[in-house]
Amino acid sequence: MKITFKDNVKDIKGEALFVSINPKNKDEIVRDGGVKTLYLKCDEVEKMNLRKLFLLVRKMIILAKSTKIEKLAFSFSDFRFKNTKLSDTELGEIIGSQLDFANYEFNEYKTVPKEGFSLIQEIFIIGTSKEIQKAILKGNIIADEVNKTRSLGNTPGGDMTPQVLAKKAKEAVKDLPVKVTVLGEKEMERLNMRAILSVGRGSDEESKFIIMEYWGGKKEEKPIVLVGKGVTFDTGGINLKPSGSLVGMNMDMSGGAAVIHSLALVAKMKLKRNVIGLIPAVENMASGKSYHPGDVIRSMSGKTIEILNTDAEGRVILADALTYAGKYDGEVVIDIATLTGAAAVALGERASAIFTNDDKLAKDLEEIGEKTGDYIWHLPMWEEYENEIKGTFGDFTNIHNKDSRYGGAIYGAIFLYQFIKDEKKNEKAPKWVHLDIAPRMTSMSGENLAVGALGTPVRLLYKFIEQHIEK
Repeated sequence: MKITFKDNVKDIKGEALFVSINPKNKDEIVRDGGVKTLYLKCDEVEKMNLRKLFLLVRKMIILAKSTKIEKLAFSFSDFRFKNTKLSDTELGEIIGSQLDFANYEFNEYKTVPKEGFSLIQEIFIIGTSKEIQKAILKGNIIADEVNKTRSLGNTPGGDMTPQVLAKKAKEAVKDLPVKVTVLGEKEMERLNMRAILSVGRGSDEESKFIIMEYWGGKKEEKPIVLVGKGVTFDTGGINLKPSGSLVGMNMDMSGGAAVIHSLALVAKMKLKRNVIGLIPAVENMASGKSYHPGDVIRSMSGKTIEILNTDAEGRVILADALTYAGKYDGEVVIDIATLTGAAAVALGERASAIFTNDDKLAKDLEEIGEKTGDYIWHLPMWEEYENEIKGTFGDFTNIHNKDSRYGGAIYGAIFLYQFIKDEKKNEKAPKWVHLDIAPRMTSMSGENLAVGALGTPVRLLYKFIEQHIEK
């Protein structure tokens, strides 16, 4: 999508659909003084907030696309609402990101129709300063990386293997100052990454461990470490998922995809911060080689995992990845995973679950989530919950040790916590966050977005890193 800046409506010369806010009536397209105008319904101007603003900008794109129009124009001032309390540059970044976010469609596997796909090709924005224009283009770059994350998630499992994901990681940061190292199974065996290797054992595809390093800050500064679950397809293993639950499991690598493009975005924007990305990439397949319920696996940390359910595989591979993260002595470690359906049961489809041992960090991230649209909600991880993952034959069970159907998202987080805290020094874990993005893996009705992967939480991660520098 091309964005062009103009001083006034006359400069467009009738070549685009003009959009105007309509505070009372319905959404409609009319001829107004020779200019074709889309009146965008906005009947609660006085109640406008950030969440509604996101939807309004997206609705403009969705309605224009529905009319097969390829070019549209609007005045920047139309989207200034007092209640949002945004500066012009903040508003510009939001508009720039939401335009491209709404225009995205995953059409790679569709035959191109004679008239082509209905996408907006060019947008004219009227009445902006140089600062606003810069902010809009910045938002557009952010949206581009989010959309690339969505495309990775939408790719069918047959075409998205651990090896392909590793290749895509290298392509995402081509010509950027990001070093990518990919470990194969032999290298992981030498590092005792048996948790990752056990989960991937049932597949004919070789498991990979993807390491992305961006050293944009000072040498002495501790990095922010992002760890993304990269299960490129999840059958559930021997605890096979029901048929209806298998559809969409190509998106079980959404956390890994988010890490890849967060690193790419940080590097593109030349942020002065050290950022590391770690992605354990596996297929969880059912075969004669698969790991079994009842297996006890010795992880890279030396702690053992008693497998009670092979479909709780994401936390198992993340256990090794979080242990490996200790190599970087990070200031903050954030793991991102489509970990549990239980998170969606708890929160619905409108927010990801956040778990952390740092309440201030959770609050900061929640505030950033509101500003970016990657909404999150803090759930508890009290010490008492650890009793329910104590193993009988191993140190920890990978689900509730009584196979309870309650609190699944919490027990996933509590399990991961065991592989980030440092008991030898008798200290609490470093700053650590677990984001269970399963509720926000795909878009939902009413969001004015294409069906499919959502690209959560690239916007949240990028803005957190950016603000971390400012602080």
